Amino acid sequence: MANGITNARTTTGHTIAFTGDDHGSPLWQAAGLLLRPLHLGLAFPSILYVGAMAVFLFRPPDLFCFYADRIAFAVLVFFVALRTLALRDRLPFFAGLSLPMLGLVALAVFRVLREPFDPQIWSIIASKYIVPFALFHVAVLVFRDATQRKHFEIFVIVALAYLVVIAIAFLADARWLIFPRFILDESLGFHPDRARGPFLQAVANGVSLNILGILVLALSPKSKVFVRLLWLALPLAVLATMTRAVWISFVLSTVVLGFRLVERRLQALCFLLVVTCFAAGLSIGLSDHSMKTAVWDRTAERGPVEARLAVYDAGWAMFQERPMTGWAAGGMYSELARRMEGYHLRTFYVHNTFLALLVEFGLPGFVLYCILFLNLFRLAWRGPPGESGSVASLRKIWPILLSVYLFNACFVDMAYQFVIGLVFTVAGMLGASEEAAA
Repeated sequence: MANGITNARTTTGHTIAFTGDDHGSPLWQAAGLLLRPLHLGLAFPSILYVGAMAVFLFRPPDLFCFYADRIAFAVLVFFVALRTLALRDRLPFFAGLSLPMLGLVALAVFRVLREPFDPQIWSIIASKYIVPFALFHVAVLVFRDATQRKHFEIFVIVALAYLVVIAIAFLADARWLIFPRFILDESLGFHPDRARGPFLQAVANGVSLNILGILVLALSPKSKVFVRLLWLALPLAVLATMTRAVWISFVLSTVVLGFRLVERRLQALCFLLVVTCFAAGLSIGLSDHSMKTAVWDRTAERGPVEARLAVYDAGWAMFQERPMTGWAAGGMYSELARRMEGYHLRTFYVHNTFLALLVEFGLPGFVLYCILFLNLFRLAWRGPPGESGSVASLRKIWPILLSVYLFNACFVDMAYQFVIGLVFTVAGMLGASEEAAA
């Protein structure tokens, strides 16, 4: 420090200057303390980013901190925008990704503005369209250096370890290990009889486990013992979700990862066999007759499949009635419930992301979504020459990660903010590498 000026060098090489005087008045010292969070937020945006993702992970529906995720998201966007202005950085724009996402946001907002204000519908719109659009562009601005990507890697490992532990604790009926306690509250969310995690939804928990497991393999050195142990325990955690689509996607993605990330196919097959045998043996050792019965009953259960087929029929009929304009936000779910009068369900959703798009927005929304994901897949082949490190590993597993997401989207309407945030964060990292090489 010289002449009351301090310089904070960011990880991208820029320098942000802050003025101060160690021998100034108490008023100036108090002002310096108040501005310290601003300084930290501008200097370490990646910490803010993973902090916001942690809030998304622990967002407890229907509790007193219902809007905590929106506050975290707003703080993140504010600091990144302020930092971008201070550094005179250029706003990222990828025509193949930014335009379809912007089109979906415009369709969703225009549709909901035609109806009376409903905070639940606005929350769904934000989770599915607004937040992913913002996170993708914010990730491009934030994760441009190995240091910031290291912060995300640590977050991925910690998040996966946490979800694995509480899922296995649920499977072993060690309820005292499950935290936060609202996960055990049967009056909140869905699937209280399954390992649903802090999402209060078993499918969201299972997809998160699968995607985080893929990211851990890509981001962390394969020689780390902790990562290996985590992956050996992951099949048990996935089993505890009692969700068939999650089981199938996990097995298929594990097989493909073995061939994709390991040079010799025999080694990949051996690794897969070790994981499978370890998971099967440990599962049998920890389980009792009731758990075995629950797994068998869940595998053979036909009721949810029949109800879902009925939902698909009703949703397809609604799309055929309004193929170009879709249904109004306020009337879509009530109309779906009316057409399924014989089914006594707690809530009526289409349970298919693609069919939901057709019902909500008609063909225009579906076409925009297809264009978006076609261009997202193209990120796997658009890396700069000689790319190495974590970004190169992410680019290699990117098609597998997207396939896991889209496979599960065939059975649920993907409105899970944390899951979508993970996907578009990785897309932003790949876009940042591509932009840096341009």
